[in-house]
Amino acid sequence: MTIGDTVTIDRDGLDRLVVVLQENGYRVIGPTMRDNAIILDELDTPTALPAGWGVHTEPGRYRVYRRSDQAVFAHSAGPGSWKQFLHPPHRLIARLDADLNLEATGDSPTPATGSSSQPPRSDRPAAFLGVRGCDMAAIRILQRVLGGDAYPDSAFAARCAGLFLVAVNCTEPGGVCFCASMGTGPGVSAGYDLALTERIDDSGHRFLVEVGSAAGERILAELRSHPATQAEIADARAEVAAAAGRMGRSMPDADLRAVIRESHESPQWEDVASRCLTCGNCTMVCPTCFCTTTEDVTDLTGDHAERWERWASCFELDFSHVHGGSVRQSGESRYRQWLSHKLGTWYDQFGSSGCVGCGRCIAWCPAGIDLTAEMGRLVELREGADDGQR
Repeated sequence: MTIGDTVTIDRDGLDRLVVVLQENGYRVIGPTMRDNAIILDELDTPTALPAGWGVHTEPGRYRVYRRSDQAVFAHSAGPGSWKQFLHPPHRLIARLDADLNLEATGDSPTPATGSSSQPPRSDRPAAFLGVRGCDMAAIRILQRVLGGDAYPDSAFAARCAGLFLVAVNCTEPGGVCFCASMGTGPGVSAGYDLALTERIDDSGHRFLVEVGSAAGERILAELRSHPATQAEIADARAEVAAAAGRMGRSMPDADLRAVIRESHESPQWEDVASRCLTCGNCTMVCPTCFCTTTEDVTDLTGDHAERWERWASCFELDFSHVHGGSVRQSGESRYRQWLSHKLGTWYDQFGSSGCVGCGRCIAWCPAGIDLTAEMGRLVELREGADDGQR
């Protein structure tokens, strides 16, 4: 087997893949069922995979259901993304004792001594199992934002070191998915070590596996497989292509950067603000939002202090706080800032959109706000204004 080859493994082969990755020193992180949602977590055993579970999603709604088959990856994105393992939501940065002994913690090569509510970072590299096209794009974006340029985040780079990616081509998009219109899915492109396409038909339950790297070759060599036929490859590609036509949502086919730039005073911002709770759910579930803040805490004696980094949201009133108060005090201005950055000025900073079309922000918005619908309305208003000027 070489890079670019495609083989098939059976259902037991998928379980064996988890075991082989663990035997090769990886922490295997993948989907599992917990608290009525399919989340991402470290897998102790292959039996933790969500076989036979699917999800229904729509604006403000996410529900799991029992499928009629035992498909493992026939579900769309859940509340958690792979970002949480590369860019943790809460991280201890440093501890300072009364004797002015400053110790770096968490991701430093020499962890601090003493107790901490954060477990030490594992030295074992991670293997992500079940990364879809939208999330593959999100990981690449985070690597560019946090791991690139002149001042890379060393802690982020350490978590990415040795990362093994098992991608999954999506054949059953959810009701809020729109990755096809963002150019990120449903099929995966580059950057994976192995890419799976799950198939269940009269021939049984199996997975087509495409090799994407030398590391993928080594892992696959420890599994029982056989070459995929041209008919199997064509069938799998056809299913992935068909999934692109079954997206629950689509982003308007327009120059979104120009639409946002020319809609700064649009009445649509006030309309969406009347529904938005400014809770920040959309930024918490987004696989690419990366903003953080720091907090300093002390114990009751004053002898110990800690500095923590946590995720922050542009929906927080204090996010734009400067001397004299917050710059963006209204919900209207905060929603506009979020959407304008995600779909507009992100290009200026990082050369791409900050949205990958996973739909998490739509499903997990308690008010059911749909950013594709909001952008569609902005496009309509802009086109109407253009028509009125002719």
